[in-house]
Amino acid sequence: MIQKIFGTFCLISVSLGQVSKANDWLRFRGDNGQGISSETVAVKWSAKKNIKWQCELPGPGSSSPVISKGKVFITCFSGVNEGQQDISKLVRHVLCIDQKDGSIIWEHKIKATQPEDPYRGFLTEHGYASNTPVIDNGRIFVYLGKSGIYAYDLDGKKLWSKNLGTGSTRRKWGSAASPIVVGENLVVSAAEESLAVYGLDPKTGKQNWISEGDSLEMAYATPVLMTSKDGRADLVLPVPGEIWGMNPESGKLRWYASTNITGNISPSPVIGNETVYVFGGYPSLRRCAVKIDGARGEISEKATLWEDNQSTYVPTPVLVDERLYWASDTGYACCADAKSGKMLFRERLDARAKGSRGKPFYAGAIAAGSKIYTVSRWGGTFVFSAKPDFELLAHNKIEGDNSQFHGTPAISDGQLFLRSDKFLYCISE
Repeated sequence: MIQKIFGTFCLISVSLGQVSKANDWLRFRGDNGQGISSETVAVKWSAKKNIKWQCELPGPGSSSPVISKGKVFITCFSGVNEGQQDISKLVRHVLCIDQKDGSIIWEHKIKATQPEDPYRGFLTEHGYASNTPVIDNGRIFVYLGKSGIYAYDLDGKKLWSKNLGTGSTRRKWGSAASPIVVGENLVVSAAEESLAVYGLDPKTGKQNWISEGDSLEMAYATPVLMTSKDGRADLVLPVPGEIWGMNPESGKLRWYASTNITGNISPSPVIGNETVYVFGGYPSLRRCAVKIDGARGEISEKATLWEDNQSTYVPTPVLVDERLYWASDTGYACCADAKSGKMLFRERLDARAKGSRGKPFYAGAIAAGSKIYTVSRWGGTFVFSAKPDFELLAHNKIEGDNSQFHGTPAISDGQLFLRSDKFLYCISE
């Protein structure tokens, strides 16, 4: 049975979709969060090859870079170390970096709202800077969990900030979902902080709508937009046991589909051919494909095209030429036919490294130039062909950087931007 969500309706004019320059990378996983670039970027790199510049970061983070108008933006945290119980000195950093040479143009330091979740358990896997910023109309929006959401112009001037809750769910795993902009709404999933999704006015931070639901506990995915054949836009968000389709103008639920994917949902949904592909779950991993086709209300089980357990825990897949590609939490490069779900290949990737621990992949897969890029936490970046047969093209390691690589890469102007816990790298031939 669906958990009720309540939308506070507000009459607003919305132009759906996000307009961006071809070379900008404005949000988590790029255009509509699908991880696809029309550009061609370097296939091979190392500490001595194809790294245009590297910028030392003030602390670790799992967020991804975003890029606009020659500026690269990234978030980090400092003041906390693993095994340290005192988090009173926790600080978040918002950095603007020159795309040409890697120099820091401006930086904001934001002292954390206390009490924060303690730095222990699964929280140490991703830290306190996991939400990727979003850029829209000359503004950047940064969500920092219990410390709220902040808006700046691209020159670093603070425009406004707003608290969206300071609660914690039972596991105290911290915040993860990234904000997105849909027309005149800045959409923020504050599932961890208030079991709610917010629609805010990007200009002022004023609340346009709120949708609340207990099912948002353990929903860590970033929502995406799905446009039907008749032009209707739905905000799609997977939660444990269900997929929600919401009206982005009001936050009200339009449709929902039941799934067998329970437990925490971390991968973001993938969209194609009016079908939603959802991965994740715990302790049992599942994946499924559900045909939406402009539906309303409860969607029949007949709409589920396929479902099985060949899934992944955190990384988001990418859809290219009717095939889904991903790196699994168990360390395999995977490809499946999107229409049938049939596995086309499952090949082991050697993502081991000295000191590595835990699951080998967190970053989502991205596609560029008919190639798939998957970043492992400790063992380098793997590049393989976007074909139905596995062909490994490169295994790239940056010697001397033994820190974690959690962020999904970004692409702009033929350059690939890759972050570790120590550096932001600009990779270019």
